[in-house]
Amino acid sequence: METAAAMTVVSSVMLGGWAAWRAIRDRPVILRQLLGAGLVEIFLLITMIAAGVTQARGELGGDPVVLWGYLVTAVFIMPVAGFWAFADRTRTSSLALLVACATVAVMMWRSLQVAGL
Repeated sequence: METAAAMTVVSSVMLGGWAAWRAIRDRPVILRQLLGAGLVEIFLLITMIAAGVTQARGELGGDPVVLWGYLVTAVFIMPVAGFWAFADRTRTSSLALLVACATVAVMMWRSLQVAGL
């Protein structure tokens, strides 16, 4: 689970940096950024599968309710930000993607702390 969560954090931070750059330049989100958000979402799903396997083995410390709350909530953040970015073709879409990326990165970092890994 640690590796999958780390990949999620790194990809989310990188995408967030790209979104910040686009927002500073007053540009909307582009299709390649939405594909990047899809990649972050895939990493999130891999993290959820890894967490399920880790929990089934009994190796998961911490509170599982809080952990799964973080994971399930994080899975819904990127699609909402992607829909917003697709619907709003202004600088605000880049800011929405930036906030979503920062939120996912913090939630994944926190989920590692909750899991005790």
